[in-house]
Amino acid sequence: MQQPPLLPEETLERVERLARFDGLSLLLLGALFAVPAAAVRDVPFAIIGLLAAGAGAIELHGLGLLREGDARGMNWLIGSQPLLLVVIWSYCVLRLLFFEPPPLTDGMADLAKAGAAQWGMPVEDYFRRVNQFIVGAVAVIALFYQGGMMRYYLRRRDAVAAALGEAEEDKPEERKTGLE
Repeated sequence: MQQPPLLPEETLERVERLARFDGLSLLLLGALFAVPAAAVRDVPFAIIGLLAAGAGAIELHGLGLLREGDARGMNWLIGSQPLLLVVIWSYCVLRLLFFEPPPLTDGMADLAKAGAAQWGMPVEDYFRRVNQFIVGAVAVIALFYQGGMMRYYLRRRDAVAAALGEAEEDKPEERKTGLE
């Protein structure tokens, strides 16, 4: 037996909870990446971190609008997702363009040489291939995750608008007209 759909108020609450978690996570992670990159004067990666934090701030702004009863907040939540996707893809491109083999200890160097020998390639080419694989996986995962988040918000837009509309109807008449 299929469960009945959620009430608009429950949907709004879930959207707000997810937006708060996602927005704060982006803000914190973006800052955690931007500060060390800026400290070593790695400007492109510092900018990527700041843009990721900005996407989180956009999502939190949308959350703030929803909490104030403004349905336009959903546009901000939805819009933050493709922005973050572009930021992540930009990071991936930078990782491919500015590849640096990782520093290795003696034990790790032996392991890397064995792995490279197994594939019949030099160690640096081996690390380059591993980097390409990881960056490709990050790009694909980001596409599905950010696409899923965008779809989640889009599918709940009407329920959120209904919840905010009902909340607007519950307000006194003078607040509806904006006269306070």
